[in-house]
Amino acid sequence: SSGINAEYGGIGELNATREANFLVVKPDTVIGEVETFLKRLLARKDIGIVLINQHIANDVRHIIEAHTDPIPALLEIPSKEHPYDAAKDSILKRAKGMFSIDDLR
Repeated sequence: SSGINAEYGGIGELNATREANFLVVKPDTVIGEVETFLKRLLARKDIGIVLINQHIANDVRHIIEAHTDPIPALLEIPSKEHPYDAAKDSILKRAKGMFSIDDLR
């Protein structure tokens, strides 16, 4: 399975109000559930980094592209079944646009 995992103090935690910081996305998981969960994660103040498998990110790209706050940082990662494709990573594209060749010298 694949999913969304938010990292702050650990993996697979529940906060004080029993909200999970992870979602396991299975073949029968509806995209609306992923969208709702991702929006909740991005609004939480106790989340610093959100990791999302890139093939799941492709299904919720509109939410990812609308997220412009630096925290929580949103990172797309490969899964065992789906390799990473830098051309599809909107966060990487945004970061590349922040630097010129002169910045790297």
